[in-house]
Amino acid sequence: MATHRVNTEPAYLLHRYDWSESSLILEGFTRNHGRMALVAKGVKRPSSSFRPILLPLQPLHLAFGGDAEIKTLKAAEWQGGHVMPCGDALMSGYYLNELLLNLLAREDPHPRLFDVYASVVELVASEHGEVLEAALRVFELLLLREIGLLPQLDLQTLTLQALQPTERYCLVPEGGLRQAAAPDSASLTGAQWTQLQQLLDTRDALTDLLRACADAATALKPQLRTLLHYHCGVSALRTRQVMIDLQNM
Repeated sequence: MATHRVNTEPAYLLHRYDWSESSLILEGFTRNHGRMALVAKGVKRPSSSFRPILLPLQPLHLAFGGDAEIKTLKAAEWQGGHVMPCGDALMSGYYLNELLLNLLAREDPHPRLFDVYASVVELVASEHGEVLEAALRVFELLLLREIGLLPQLDLQTLTLQALQPTERYCLVPEGGLRQAAAPDSASLTGAQWTQLQQLLDTRDALTDLLRACADAATALKPQLRTLLHYHCGVSALRTRQVMIDLQNM
C-alpha cells in the first residue's frame, strides 16, 4: 500500500524532543492537519540542511509522510517574514505554544485557529510591545472558543439570561459567565462581554478584537488565566512560571 504523503503544508514548530543521537521528534502545528508529531531523521548532524530551518515561531512549509502515528519529515522550507522574537516576546511565543501543546488533540485540524496563531505570532515578533498583552488575550479567547471550552459571552451560563449592559460579570471555570459577587472583583460589564462575543462571531475582526481586549486587559487576564489553568490541569503553566522567576531576579 502506498504511503500517504503531504506536501507544502503550512506549519509552525511548537516543541522538539531528542529521539536519538542524530534525530528529533517535532511537535508541529499545521493548518490542515492540526497538531502533528514528526520524526526528523539526521537533523542533529552538522551537515543537515534542516538545522537552520526547524525553529519555533517561524512560518514553514513541511512535507511529511508515513502510516504510523509519528510521521516522517521529508522536507522543510522557511517562508520568510519576521525575525526571531527575543525577551518578553520570545517567552510570550513559547506561552502560545505551550497552550497548543496542552489543549489541542493531535491530528484535529483548526484552520481558523492556525491563521489567528500566525497573525498573533507576527504581532508578538514585532517591536510593538504595547499590543503584546492584547494579542495574548485574543489568542486565549479564540483558542478556548475553537476547542469548545469558552461559554457564550452574551448570556449568563447557568440561567441563560441576557447580560445587563451596566452590570458586572465574571468568568469562572466551573460556572461559566455569572454575575460578579463584588464590584471590585476581576470582572467586565455586560456590554464588554457582549462586544467580545460579537467580535468572536465575526470573521476577520482581529483588529477590533485586539482593541476590545486592550481596553479590558486588566480584568480579562486573571479570568482567562484561571480558566486555562483549570482546563490544562495545572496551577501554573511552565512558561509563565519562567517569566515570573525572571522578573523576580
